[in-house]
Amino acid sequence: MILISKHSLTRSTLSVLTLSTLLLSACSLPIADRVSQSPELHWNSPTAQTQWHETLTQIQSAPVILLGEQHDAPEHHAIETDTVRELAARGKLAALVMEMADAGVSTSGLPTNASEAEVQNRLNWNDKGWPWKSYGPTVMAAVRANIPVLGGNLPRGQMANTMKNAHLDQHLDAKAMQIQINTIKEGHCNLLPETQLQPMTRIQLARDESMARVVASAVTGDRTVLLVAGHGHVRTRVGVPTWLPRDLPYKAVIAQAGQVKGAIKDEADIFIVTHELPQKDHCAELRERFKR
Repeated sequence: MILISKHSLTRSTLSVLTLSTLLLSACSLPIADRVSQSPELHWNSPTAQTQWHETLTQIQSAPVILLGEQHDAPEHHAIETDTVRELAARGKLAALVMEMADAGVSTSGLPTNASEAEVQNRLNWNDKGWPWKSYGPTVMAAVRANIPVLGGNLPRGQMANTMKNAHLDQHLDAKAMQIQINTIKEGHCNLLPETQLQPMTRIQLARDESMARVVASAVTGDRTVLLVAGHGHVRTRVGVPTWLPRDLPYKAVIAQAGQVKGAIKDEADIFIVTHELPQKDHCAELRERFKR
């Protein structure tokens, strides 16, 4: 997700992108063909990790597992690391694709004892946008297990042209497209000018397309490719699943801090419900940015 200040709208498009990515992190089958009430695993249960490992046993045969998170939820990062370690230990993990690095970068070829600095350098890691203390354990778990980590996100240099790409407007049906537009609008606290909603939605769509392309290209043999991304990107009706090849099976898992509610309840195969996060008034911060 990209944040825009009112003044940056008069400057170059790329200057708009400097306030990116965290407010909104975040199908192979039509939504009507998927479960209408997805099962929930509650992480505050003492047996939650065991239950998750049992669930992985059931879904690890899928070529793709999409794991959606909330970027500021520490429990979600712990789940991601645990998932990488568990799948790798079973010999079931083909690759880890991260929204948090751009498509085109990879840890392939790095030794399993590579330093964290070497890994960050190879992935062109943006610690300001994606704190390494949150995502580093997941990335390093893959590196230590000799699993390639691939960047999946739309490269920053492509965003300006993407905002002008009207072909993206035809990807989703009208209702799903409106969901994306509303998500962009609400995520920016209704502060964006109407003229910016469509361009910003195109970036969201293109990011999903980029991640889907990287995920699909990494599928091999009988192992699974794991994508870690904001849960908005994992939603089956509007996100990465809509860009995957129709004949490529996947499982969408969304980690949700607090109660699962709204339209998202129908947009995953499994929900992992973690503790609710302290309330933050992100709109107040955003309003301050718009005043500058």
